[in-house]
Amino acid sequence: MKKIVILGGGTGGTAIANKLRKALSRDEWEITVIDRDDKHIYQPGLLFVPFGLCTVESIIKSRKKFISNGINFIIDPIKRVNHENNRVETKGGSFDYDWLIIGTGCRLAPEENEGLMDEWGKNAFSFYTPETAESLRHAIAGFKGGKLVMNVAELPFKCPVAPIEFIFLADWYFRQKGIRDK
Repeated sequence: MKKIVILGGGTGGTAIANKLRKALSRDEWEITVIDRDDKHIYQPGLLFVPFGLCTVESIIKSRKKFISNGINFIIDPIKRVNHENNRVETKGGSFDYDWLIIGTGCRLAPEENEGLMDEWGKNAFSFYTPETAESLRHAIAGFKGGKLVMNVAELPFKCPVAPIEFIFLADWYFRQKGIRDK
């Protein structure tokens, strides 16, 4: 039996796993998805959290819910990919593969921007994680006026259209609060 291991059970990893499961014979192909947790975050929803249009809890679901039958879903942190032996090593075991698909997504790295961490969570925010979106929600709720700056610090970044969507939502939100001109 041939083995496909997919690292990451987010949108990309889940979509390719489900598509492959439909296309490949269960008698010939074993498909395994490995992720560190069972929390699928609907990433586009994070943009709405700062404006109180949804909650973090409402955009988090079980990853298992989206993974088709016939796919092994392993919740275990990945420690190492051993390319020489076609093996993924996790905290709890190892998984051999014939084909490896890496769909782990990207991560924020604000610490790579000089001086940004001095203001992080005080006057500098992000909406790309549940924690940062919630922190920004609190900051925006208390905003009485002044300058709001949207900065894309460096390319590539997580979602190219999100900064402009954020600005449009901020414009709407501050008009609703009656402070857009402040």
